[in-house]
Amino acid sequence: MTSSGKKIRVLIVDDSASVRTTLSDIIGSDPDLEVMGTAADPYIAVERIRQEVPDVMFLDIELPRMDGITFLKKIMSQRPIPVVICSSLAQEGSDTVMQALEAGAVDVVAKPRIDTAQRLQDSRMRICDAAKGAAHARMRGVKREAPVPTADLKVEAKLSADEILPPLSEHRRQSLIARMPVTDPIVAIGASTGGTEALREVLEALPANSPPILIVQHMPEKFTSAFARRLDGTCAVRVKEAEDGDLVQPGQVLLAPGNFHMLLVRNGSRYTVKITDGPHVSRHRPSVDVLFRSTAQAAGANALGMILTGMGDDGARGLLEMRQMGSPTLAQDEASCVVFGMPKEAIARGAASRTLPLGKMAAEITTFGRRAALGATA
Repeated sequence: MTSSGKKIRVLIVDDSASVRTTLSDIIGSDPDLEVMGTAADPYIAVERIRQEVPDVMFLDIELPRMDGITFLKKIMSQRPIPVVICSSLAQEGSDTVMQALEAGAVDVVAKPRIDTAQRLQDSRMRICDAAKGAAHARMRGVKREAPVPTADLKVEAKLSADEILPPLSEHRRQSLIARMPVTDPIVAIGASTGGTEALREVLEALPANSPPILIVQHMPEKFTSAFARRLDGTCAVRVKEAEDGDLVQPGQVLLAPGNFHMLLVRNGSRYTVKITDGPHVSRHRPSVDVLFRSTAQAAGANALGMILTGMGDDGARGLLEMRQMGSPTLAQDEASCVVFGMPKEAIARGAASRTLPLGKMAAEITTFGRRAALGATA
């Protein structure tokens, strides 16, 4: 719900009657959400909006009479509304979704899958979380209400990173810190709602010789590969969707694939990534907590942890573990966040050693890499 106690009102725009029905059932099943209406095309949606402005709009890309991208741009230029793109997993459509995110959409979800009970549950969790996150996104020219506290979120699939990687005992932690060799610097970043544009801003500002970067951005499968390709075309660093066993190298960014966890693994002085299936952790797969915990255990103070805009608390616990292992840790400040949920939770837990605006994050990565290089040659 909003801070005023009212339900979050959602408008669904999709030309498929079955998708509209399924989305309505999913959204209507959450006590904090309500469907204020549906529309089969943008023209019908405009009439709905004239009658009542929704808190969130779920929008398909391929629509009759006007395509979703054109409609999105018109909405953003005239009356910005938090928009969640709801699209199929088709590879050719995923590149178009990237255009929608650049045009102002705050999140993307896959169209609901109802072929099994587990997939329906996964879709329900992701769709409802996306609606809540979008409802509290900071839009240009529109004042949004305060984010829903993490405690107000439902607890389905609220598993910790313990399910994927066991935590360290205090004795083991101290032992690892004492014996951790100085290796090449590593940067681990976590983001969710609003993160695609935040990551683009950070990565495009980095030089080609930046330290290796591992990223978890909450996105569905297929869309992460399109996101990586798009970033690779605009950044000096190389960007790719991570594959199991990929070598972690300077000047390269590895993005966790949608629907899989990514862990950092150390072999002597070299690092690789492990891509694995498993349960949702902190309501997500991939999970920022999983990446951060593995980075804490594999790299210790050789790693820099950064948590950016997003809804919920994924990453807060893992970032704290990184800090406890000696890593410098950063959280994006509230003023530059689309949703100040994940950074806020990390700050509250004492996980972030510093809070910075998004515009200064790239410089911190560069400085961290230079300091590490000086330390290695000292």
